[in-house]
Amino acid sequence: MTGVRKTYATGAVEVEALRGIDLHVASGDYVAVMGPSGSGKSTLMHIIGCLDVPTVGTYELDGTDVSVMSEKQLAEVRNRKIGFVFQQFNLLASLTALRNVELPMVYAGVPAPERRERAQAALAKVGLADRVEHRPGELSGGQQQRVSVARALVTNPALILADEPTGNLDSHSTSEILELFEELNDAGRTIVMITHEPDVAERAKKIAHIYDGLLVDSIPTHGATK
Repeated sequence: MTGVRKTYATGAVEVEALRGIDLHVASGDYVAVMGPSGSGKSTLMHIIGCLDVPTVGTYELDGTDVSVMSEKQLAEVRNRKIGFVFQQFNLLASLTALRNVELPMVYAGVPAPERRERAQAALAKVGLADRVEHRPGELSGGQQQRVSVARALVTNPALILADEPTGNLDSHSTSEILELFEELNDAGRTIVMITHEPDVAERAKKIAHIYDGLLVDSIPTHGATK
């Protein structure tokens, strides 16, 4: 990101949510973004996730400038280049873990046999090979989040974007999910995690702090020395 600004207009009032963000996340990096309520953290997450575009500035994702794309083009980038992990899991209660993980590939037009094979492999990677036919209501919170991580991985995205991924989890499940992120990062996955929890952020390799629409620093953490 270079010089990214985002301004929202409400009637005659303009609110500048981001005021000039310069952020570089290298391939294979693991960055936590922290900031208080109203800091611009959510706006930054929406732009990183191609859910919104900058008012000013450029955002290059995996070698492509996405800041000038149409909504249709952004939707394709979201489906192919970004794997999302949300606080609320966002799983469909009526579908099995396997079917939930298959969904991004349905939208991408992947043939059914390949979808099933890739979904099974992704669930095995997050330790749920024996839970593929379970529905979300039959899984613990930590297991549901693992399903959402598998869903994020299945399209082999350039970036995993995790928005408060441990916000609804107990301490044991939180530790399990953070260990899983570390394993994925060690295997070369690029991860950006939005969080308000310092102990969670410390597990990343770097922490970028945002205040009043500006990044104030990007510091290495203890996780960078692993």
